[in-house]
Amino acid sequence: MTVSFTLNGRARSFSGDPRASLLEVLRDTYRLTGAKEVCGEGFCGACMVRIDGHPATACLVPMGTLEGSDLRTIEGIGTEEELNPVQQAFVDFDVVQCGMCFPGMVMTLTHFMKDNPQPTREAVKSALTGNICRCTGYERIIDAVMSLSGATHPVTEVQP
Repeated sequence: MTVSFTLNGRARSFSGDPRASLLEVLRDTYRLTGAKEVCGEGFCGACMVRIDGHPATACLVPMGTLEGSDLRTIEGIGTEEELNPVQQAFVDFDVVQCGMCFPGMVMTLTHFMKDNPQPTREAVKSALTGNICRCTGYERIIDAVMSLSGATHPVTEVQP
């Protein structure tokens, strides 16, 4: 089976088992390793991507369901030269620990901040539901996101 889709703004296709997970294809076929395989059950958030603009855990999405979809990964929301605002806030607040969960958190929080430019701390905590970090106490993550509240430049994606 061949599935055609857009990946980080580029037309792509996958020919293979339609039951293969999106995460497997991203990492093994396209060498996009930002989405991490941690739990493999969709509850940790480390493999978070966006499908047609909505966050989704890539480990649970079969390729056969993605015909015509617009997929966006962590590699597609910023560049090394220009991080997206959530990525930059994570750097500025020295949030990164081991790094396994952060691509998923950035994907989740970038989506959240687009619709909620001035969130409360409670709203940010709620938005992080489904993203598990074993290294931090989450407070620096929340502080970093809160620093973007009311920013003169809204949270947007940098096109690679």
